[in-house]
Formats: sequence, structure tokens, C-alpha cells
Amino acid sequence: MASAARRDVPEPPDFGILKRLARDQLIYLLEQLPGRKDLFIEADLMSPLDRIANVSILKHEVDKLYKVESRPALSTSDQLCFLVRPRVKTMKYIADIVNADKMSGRSRKYKIIFSPQKFYACEMVLEEEGVFGDVTCDEWSFYLLPLDEDIISMELPEFFRDYFLEGDHRWINSVARALQLLNSLYGPFSSAYGIGRCAKMCYELWRELEEESEGDSQGRKPEIGNIFLMDRDTDYVTALCSQMVYEGLVDDTFRIKCGSVDFGPEVTSSDKSIKVLLNAQDKVFSQIRNEHFSSVFGFLSQKSRNLQAQYDRRRGMDIKQMKNFVSQELKGLKQEHRLLSLHIGACESIMKKKTKQDFQEMIKAEHSLLEGFDIRESTSFIEEHIDRQVSPIESLRLMCLLSITENGLNPKDYRSLKTQYLQSYGPEHLLTFHNLKRIGLLTEQAAGETLTAVESRVSKLVTDRAAGKITDAFNSLARKSNFRAISKKLGLIPRLDGEYDLKTPRDMAYVFGGAYTPLSCKIIEQVLERRGWQGLEEVLRLLNGTEFSEAGAAEASPGRDSQRTVLAVFLGGCTCSEMAALRFLGRERGCRFIFLTTAVTSSGRLMEAMAETRA
Repeated sequence: MASAARRDVPEPPDFGILKRLARDQLIYLLEQLPGRKDLFIEADLMSPLDRIANVSILKHEVDKLYKVESRPALSTSDQLCFLVRPRVKTMKYIADIVNADKMSGRSRKYKIIFSPQKFYACEMVLEEEGVFGDVTCDEWSFYLLPLDEDIISMELPEFFRDYFLEGDHRWINSVARALQLLNSLYGPFSSAYGIGRCAKMCYELWRELEEESEGDSQGRKPEIGNIFLMDRDTDYVTALCSQMVYEGLVDDTFRIKCGSVDFGPEVTSSDKSIKVLLNAQDKVFSQIRNEHFSSVFGFLSQKSRNLQAQYDRRRGMDIKQMKNFVSQELKGLKQEHRLLSLHIGACESIMKKKTKQDFQEMIKAEHSLLEGFDIRESTSFIEEHIDRQVSPIESLRLMCLLSITENGLNPKDYRSLKTQYLQSYGPEHLLTFHNLKRIGLLTEQAAGETLTAVESRVSKLVTDRAAGKITDAFNSLARKSNFRAISKKLGLIPRLDGEYDLKTPRDMAYVFGGAYTPLSCKIIEQVLERRGWQGLEEVLRLLNGTEFSEAGAAEASPGRDSQRTVLAVFLGGCTCSEMAALRFLGRERGCRFIFLTTAVTSSGRLMEAMAETRA
């Protein structure tokens, strides 16, 4: 694999304590309803729960487990406990059960445990339904789920839509409390940086919570020294690009859920599906997860040969050596062989799917959009993609990428693509276009507005500052991405002399085949390098960002492991490509990135969040 000179990277902190805290609190809350009871669990809490507590722990004074579904299950228990997300529709589900019991004259005890917190709106619904006095409510502060040694997820996929589309601030408190918990266990964080309105709100609320508390982390040896908070809308382009690292392609193809993936018969070469946990414990996956897909087959092939050579060693062994081999090595080799077979199967399945989708043509079109060349040709590719009805989600993604790299579509193209899309995939997607426009992902330029052309030409004639004043005049016309200008300023499109070497990459652009350095990762790199936003004023103006920085006294000892450990907080989701890019940067700079995200995301998930309708 990549063999460039690397510096020592600090070991990641032990996040096992987060699981233990969550598990112990849940057991305590269940014990608050003494005696036998039935437990109803909301569907999207099942997988996170599976990662921190096995069924035997959940069976603690619990008779039966039910899933919260559209039709209430029939329970015979005298005590019902509901472990749920704070959602209005779930409150109506619980109210229906309580009211049905009242109608039939059944007397039971009801307890609702909200995760990660209770919202006033939920209490209002219970009151409106006439059951508020019949239930007791509690909160399970399950904010943080460690998915791997360097990934912590809040498992809140709805955060993106709630905040960035609906403008709902209710999850800000959850993020602030999550930061408070991490700071108390692994801090104090000496330096904090961030960009985005949501990032600033979360940071300010977290600081308020710190001031109110005693400051548990004072006097402890910190394990994480720096924190960087970033809003997803600072960089939509990276999230919209096709993922090309192995983990990203596995996520796009099979959909990784809570750190594990279900490989179907097409991967397992049997009639069964297998659930596989994808983390650093998987010796095969840990070596290929961050690699560009073009390097993966060669590695797996070499790994297969090495494994076979280890098996072949048995032939010349005597009885004692054979006994040692069987007791010490054979089990590990068999496990590695099983994982190797699964990842080879996954690669073959990804290849088949991508070949079917004209993946190479799609990548070529994406690269043209990123570089600003052959835009008309790329638009024709998108139109053909829509007409062939390849995939409604993929067609939307490509339209959004075209819009955001071009600072919005000209009215003629916008109307044409929208009409073709609705004719191909159905008029029910009309609301999706409304949502994408509101959030700034698929916009129409105002009449006479050709910002990309104006900006590029003006910047050649006058100084950057003068050009800035002219482009500022357009700011009120539409929400713009200014992608071209930002890309030029930060050098996001690498200048290539010959072919880009994907096996031994030289920069973070390898995650997109050497064509584009993720904007989010470049911002983090620049700010950490400068220890603040100095010298990035023009980039901030183009980003329309709300930035902040607070560098503490601890920066005086940069050699300490805590000062070389950075908590990168992504509000609205982080992609596998971004994680791979920052891991690469960490290896190059001798620092460790820990990822805290509201959820692991992808272009597909973002598009689905815009397409879904709320009950």
C-alpha cells in the first residue's frame, strides 16, 4: 500500500468508557420501573443498542422485546417501557396504546425513555392526546456511539434535514452536551476552531455548559488537545462527489449501518447473508479501507498469496510444530481467510454495479464539473442519465453538483433539467426540487447573473480586493457556493505532471483519483497549520462563513500527544472519503484525527433526506 515517509501518529484514546456509561445508565433507567415489563424499542435505536448492550443485558427484568411499528403490538404485561427517539409520530403511537387500554378498562404502568433527550413538543403531544398524566418520562443521555477506534457517531441522520433545511435548532443542545462529555473524559481541549452558524452555536452553548459545571477535566492529563467544528453546508461539493476509496464504495453499494454491513449472497457466494463489523479489528479491512479502489484488488491478490504461503508451511512440520500451529495460528488464519473472501466478493460486486452504471463516464463528467471544463458536455451526460432512468438519486446528485460548482444553473438549463427529471421519474419529486432550492443545493441563477464568468474575468483585470467588492454586490441575489473562486484560492484541483500515482499518493486528492482535494479537509489542514484563520480572510469571505478560533495556553507544548490529536466535528454528516483524506493527512503530519459526526453520510443519504416527506 502507500509507502510514503510517515511520522508516528499518537494512539487513539480508549472510547470503551462511552459504551459502558451508556449501558449502565440504560440499566439504571430500566430498574426505575421495578418488576417484570415489556420493552418497546424504536427501529433506528436497535443497531446502536446492539453495539453497546447484548440481549441478555436488555432482558434484565424485561419479558419481551418489541419493535415500535405502525401497528401496536399486543402485550400482556402490566408494565410497558418505551425506548424511543423524541418524535411526534412516536408519541402518537404511544398515546394510541395508552388510550386503547383506557377504553378497554386495562390498568398498566407506562414509562417513556427518550434518547438522547426529551423535547417539549413531545410532552405537548402527550398532553393533547390526554395521556401525559398516565406516563412517566426519563432521558437516556446516549449521545455518543464509538463505531471504531477513531470514529464516534451521534447516530442522528435527521440532524442534517432538521437544521439545514427546516432551521430546527433542537439538536444543538445534544451536540453541546456530547462535547461536554468528551471534554470531561478526554480533555480539556486547549484549542478550538470552527466554521458555520451551527458550529458556532454548538461551541458557544458548550462553553456555557462548561462554565456552569465544576470543570471535571481540570488537572487531568488531556488526551485530545484540539477541536475543529464544521457545518456540512460549508462544503457540499465533497459530499456530492462519487466516493472512490474502498470504505466509501462499500457504503455507497451496500450501505454501512452503525459500523456494520450486510453482505448478501452475491458477496458470500452462498444462499446466506452475513453481517460484518467494519472496523480496525478486521485485519483485511483496516488495510484497504482508506485506499483508492484501483489499488485494492492488487492488495487482496497479494494478501491471498501470503495467506496461502502461511498455510503451506504445515507440510514440513513435525508433530510438535503442527500442534503449536493448530493451537496458536490456525484460528487466526481461518478468520483472515474468511474476511479476505468476503472483501474480494464485495469488490467484485462493486465492480459489476459500477460497470453497469457507466462509472468511468460519470467520473469523467464529475471531474469536468470540478475543473470547470466541458460544462456543456457534462450537462448532456446528466440529461442522458435522466432520460435513461439510471437512478433518481444519482441524477439528482449530478444536477446538484453541476449547480453548486457553477454557482447555480442558468434559468434555461434549470427548467430543462427539472422538466426532464419530473417526466422521467414522476411529478412526486416536485417537493424535492423545492427542498434542494431552499437548502442551496440546486439553485437557479437570477436573471442576468453569470457569477462564475463575471468573477473569473474581473479577477484578471483588477485586484482580488476590488473583485471582492464587485462580487459582494451579487451576494443578495442568491445563495452562492463560490466554488470556483474558493477552489482556485486553496488549490483544490492539483496540477498534474503526468499520471497521478494512486498507490503512493502525495496529497489528500487521492481520495478522488487525484482530481480534487476535499474542501472541508483542506480548510481543516490550513487552519491547524496557521493555528487560526489568519491569512484566510478571502476564503472566509467567499465561504460566507461564521468562523471562530480560541487557542489555549497548552499550544506551548506541541510535542505532547494531546496536541497532536484533533477532534474533527462534522455537523450534518461526514463521508468516508473525508475520513480517509484526514487519516492520510494525519499520517503525513504525525497527528491523529478523531471523527465526531452527527451521522456518517454520503451523497445518497443527503439526496434521500431532501426527497423524503415528513409525517
